[in-house]
Amino acid sequence: MGSIAFADFLVGLGVLFMLEGLLFAAAPDWTRRAMESALAVPEHILRLVGIGSAIAGLILIWLVRH
Repeated sequence: MGSIAFADFLVGLGVLFMLEGLLFAAAPDWTRRAMESALAVPEHILRLVGIGSAIAGLILIWLVRH
């Protein structure tokens, strides 16, 4: 069972890299502007968005698996 979970993790990581690569390849200027605007956002807001995104991801994984 552990190897299946690790395989799922690697697939998820691969999908993340693929989507990130496509974003940089398709819209490098937009990506650069988005990163620059993220620098202006207060740290606590970035943390809240990150935590919310992680929770949404966990819920999505749970929904798909059950």
